[in-house]
Amino acid sequence: MEVSSVPFGSKKSEKNVSMEKTDGDSDEETLPLNQFYPYIRCGLCCGFLIDATTITECLHTFCKSCIVKHFFYSNRCPTCSIVVHQTQPHYNIRPDRQLQDIVYKMVPFLEELEREQMCQFYKERGLEVPKQATAFSSPPPPVVMKKKKEAPTQAVFTMPPELDVSLMLEFVGAEEGVQHYKPLERRFVRVSGEATIRHVELFIRKKMELSPSCQVDVVCGDHLLDHFQSLKDIQNSVGEDALQDGLLVLHFGLVLPSS
Repeated sequence: MEVSSVPFGSKKSEKNVSMEKTDGDSDEETLPLNQFYPYIRCGLCCGFLIDATTITECLHTFCKSCIVKHFFYSNRCPTCSIVVHQTQPHYNIRPDRQLQDIVYKMVPFLEELEREQMCQFYKERGLEVPKQATAFSSPPPPVVMKKKKEAPTQAVFTMPPELDVSLMLEFVGAEEGVQHYKPLERRFVRVSGEATIRHVELFIRKKMELSPSCQVDVVCGDHLLDHFQSLKDIQNSVGEDALQDGLLVLHFGLVLPSS
């Protein structure tokens, strides 16, 4: 499928471009480009994605410049309002080059226009044009392409291998008398299997802003867990009964210490 050659004045252009068929694609369905807008446009500026950047907490994607500006006054995702990071939300964003390549292929001249605007920006201010701006859309030499091996598909972000246990923390409630705690917004956590229940408790205490007088009981299946138990040992001992879609499910409740 090819995209009809319609020039765009800027990245915010929204002309109704159709996905046209070639002679060899007569049996394929023709789709207007605006049907793909939810996937290739930024939710902040409503223009086509430029330097697509994804929030690792929720996988929503925006233009890099848009999301960086947004984080100046908010640490929440503009789409789902999840807390990206308490103090440094920029730590939890990653470039999505695969999606950006798709946008450039679907929208004619967008990459070339962005390169020209970038060069003009630096020239107007008397600054040296960066190499990535001048070679924005330059393909590698054919000889190099023949020698290079096909690169494997890259994910939006890579998970460190030492974080080998995925947790789902289920809050079962608080005992009467326990007050002034925040809801746990981040239920899914990736941690090291060497971490203990004590580490999980400290994480819950920090996120829910619990008072020192409040006690956290953590349960896996029918077993009340001790502070010294590691997550890997728990996962091996309880087995498949403790797993849900590959996640180790831990239930926890807030109680007052016994007198």
